[in-house]
Order: sequence, then C-alpha cells, then structure tokens
Amino acid sequence: MSKEKVDVMVEGGKASAGAAMGQAFGPLGVDMKAILDKINEATAEFKGMKIPVTVIVDTKTKEFELEIGTPPVSELIKKELGLQKGSGKAAIEKVGNLAIEQIIKISKMKQASLLVNNLKGAVKSVIGSCGAMGVLVESKTPVEINGDIDNGIYDKEINEGKTEPSPEKLQKLKAELDNIKTGLEKQVKKLEKEKEEEEKPVEEAPKEGKDVKEGEKKVEGTKEEKPADKKKEEKKK
Repeated sequence: MSKEKVDVMVEGGKASAGAAMGQAFGPLGVDMKAILDKINEATAEFKGMKIPVTVIVDTKTKEFELEIGTPPVSELIKKELGLQKGSGKAAIEKVGNLAIEQIIKISKMKQASLLVNNLKGAVKSVIGSCGAMGVLVESKTPVEINGDIDNGIYDKEINEGKTEPSPEKLQKLKAELDNIKTGLEKQVKKLEKEKEEEEKPVEEAPKEGKDVKEGEKKVEGTKEEKPADKKKEEKKK
C-alpha cells in the first residue's frame, strides 16, 4: 500500500512548520510547505478554531490530498458566542446564552460525526457540551432545555432546520444572561458570608465556679468561717 494518512490538529488558517509537523511529515519525504499552504487555504474560514485535518500522502509519487474535518463542538460553541474559553466553574459561572437556532446550526455541522440517529438527537448532544462549558440555551440549563425538547416545544425549529435567530432574540438572551449572572453572583456572596460566619471561633462563656473564686480574691482580709471553727470558739468561752 503506497498511501499513508497523517492526522493533525491545526488552528484554522494558521498551520505552521514546527517539531510536531516535522515528525509527522519528515519521514515521508514530502514538500511540507506545500502541505501547510494547502491546509491554511482550506481552513481559512475556521480562523481562531482548532480543526482536525487528515493528510493522505502517496509515498511513491509524493502527491497528497486533504480531508478537512469540522471543529470540535466546543470550538463551534465558542465561535457562536465569541468566547476564548468556557467557564471554569460551570455550575456557578455562566459565560453565554445560545438560542435554539444556534444550537441547530452547530448540530447540523456535527451530526455526521455524532453518535445520533437524527437532528433532535444531535441538538441534545450539543446542549450537553454547552452545560459543561457554563453556557445556557434559551436562558435554561441543559436539563431544563432538554425537557422542553422532549415535550416538543422546539419541534418546529428543529424540523425546519432553523439556524439564524433574530437580532431581537439575541439581544433578549443577552439581557437575560446578565440577570442570571447577577443572581448567581449574589448567591455565591451569600454562601461565602455564611461560610465565614460558620468558621468564626466561638467564644466560651465564663464558668460559674471561676467567677466565684475571682470574686473571693478581690475581697481582701476576709475569710469564710467553717462550722468546725465556730465550735472551737464556743468551747474557749
């Protein structure tokens, strides 16, 4: 067999010669610059995203062809929101709010590579990735929005394959995200304050016996008479 496959992950339009590329293509004796130029040309539209690329090289003729994959779901989500990265604390820190149309758009791009039978299944799979990144969909968590999908609330959008939300809807989702983030910040501050209160050292109440002794020390020149001492005095008399 005279053909070999080389799988690489590159940034769209910015593949460059480096140690990894040298190790991958050097042994094959191909024109690496020509390969990189071709990769950059084919992935230019995915600027800022990581793209899987398969380079198929004919080891006899040194000719090659490319198979350009689609970016990972996480990269497509970040592109839709204009994010550099997802949330590091997905449960309490929300970084985006996607419309169902944007989810359908990503799902249609990734459906072939997802282990699902239909577009609705792909939509639910993409929503799962949103949850791990701290991204809401229609201002809801994955559990809530998937419940709506199961109940058929978004059947019209999914069946019609709608991929473009209106500017008004995007504006509304942004405002709702701001309100949700404000609410979460307040909850976090409240929990932190409660934790601080719990961790404060508890001051012990003074013991009753100790107070009596301290009171006795303050009164100088006095001594409490014991019953036995009183009897001795009476005998002397």
